[in-house]
Amino acid sequence: MVDPQPRALPLRARLSYAVGHFLNDLCASMWFTYLLIYFHSVLGFSTGNAGALLLAGQVADGFCTPLVGYEADQAGGCGRYGRRKSWHLAGTICVIFSFPFIFSPCLGCSEKTPQWASLIYYIPIIVIFQFGWAATQISHLSLIPELVTNDHEKVELTAFRYAFTVMANITVYGVAWLLLHFQAGHTKMPDHTQHLGKHDIPIFRNLSLIVVGVGTIFSLLFHLGTREERRPLIQVPEPDENTPLLPSDRKNRVQPLLLWKHWLLEPAFYQVAMLYMSTRLIVNLSQTYIAMYLTNSLLLPKKFIASIPLVMYISGFLSSFLMKAVNRRIGRNLTYFLGLLTILAFSSWVALTNSIGVEVYGAAVLLGAGSATILVTSLSMTADLIGTNTHSGAFVYGAMSFTDKVANGIAVMVIQNLHPCPTALCCTSCVSFYHWVMVAVTGGMAVVATIFLAFIMIWPIRVRFYDVSVTGLVGTGSEELGRPEEGEHASAVN
Repeated sequence: MVDPQPRALPLRARLSYAVGHFLNDLCASMWFTYLLIYFHSVLGFSTGNAGALLLAGQVADGFCTPLVGYEADQAGGCGRYGRRKSWHLAGTICVIFSFPFIFSPCLGCSEKTPQWASLIYYIPIIVIFQFGWAATQISHLSLIPELVTNDHEKVELTAFRYAFTVMANITVYGVAWLLLHFQAGHTKMPDHTQHLGKHDIPIFRNLSLIVVGVGTIFSLLFHLGTREERRPLIQVPEPDENTPLLPSDRKNRVQPLLLWKHWLLEPAFYQVAMLYMSTRLIVNLSQTYIAMYLTNSLLLPKKFIASIPLVMYISGFLSSFLMKAVNRRIGRNLTYFLGLLTILAFSSWVALTNSIGVEVYGAAVLLGAGSATILVTSLSMTADLIGTNTHSGAFVYGAMSFTDKVANGIAVMVIQNLHPCPTALCCTSCVSFYHWVMVAVTGGMAVVATIFLAFIMIWPIRVRFYDVSVTGLVGTGSEELGRPEEGEHASAVN
């Protein structure tokens, strides 16, 4: 039977869960903010090759996430570990041993090594990293509907998780600022070293090592403090010649589980996927190109690639504490729309201003708060879609992440190929190019997300064709859960 008043998750357990994605968030912050600028401005890769590396990572991650999600729903776990924590541990190990090599020079390469050879070196490392990142992300997300069942507690747990995501970004940008400041303060740097170049390789290498070291500690805290209930795998019996076509007793009828293939028939599945994809495009692409915009369009010194993102995520961190109260007062949809309005305000600011001084900090506050709002709300909508169908929750999160990763990779590759000077490190055309890139990836995608939100407001998120639950397997009909068997009705109507 379903407990009508489930016990709230203790604060210690919520914090232990929330830190479980800290290593991933640290790495993602470096990946999206510094990968392109590191390979293009520091190592000297062409814009196309730098974009190809990011695309390879996004495609690998995109294909790994639904596969990992499916396997995480099927596997029974390793030893005393639950199935989610087992995949989390495997993914963490892959991330730890691969990520530092991405932000380090190619081993065995020299100045004369062609870029295609360096690509062959980096791509396998990136694939291993992205597999580990996907395994950690999906297993961690799929724990939300298993740890809590109340809608507001899902929002709160997601907000806790996002608060640590913001803290991870603050950590990365804070450490990056300290490393850049230390470099400037302890070396008498000529003017040309105020901008990025090969002399900054140690900065990014040390930053990646610090990221992995700190993230490993938090991953350990997650595994020690989070308890996953071990549940036996539920097998759905296949019908045979002795199976009655019409059960005589509706209450004792065995209901089928909502399997991965059933999700593909649900319109709400695609509604949430499109909204989540739009959200991630706004958040990730703005994070990817903010450094390029600051250095090439606004022509600011390199220290701003740490200070401005730092302001963004402090703003996001503070706004995450208001998320539960705002959701409770105005609901999911209006909260998401409020975040989109903030993003549009930032985009309008950038579009109408060619030269920004100290006002760039105010724009960063808008972008950070808006990004935090739409990301937390979209994740809560995904948890709402899954509901009590936690046995296939990892597949849902994996599928959502697939659309996000592939779309991000393709978008970056398109932008990189539109670059006016693909081989040069800098040119006058870059000033206007990255200016309008920031407008497009924030304002343009916010308009697209508004359209998808409108569809959700017209057709609310709910399972329409399969009204099922795990309790149905033990003879509990949907009448006992307080819901009509809308699956039958929807199928008949359609």
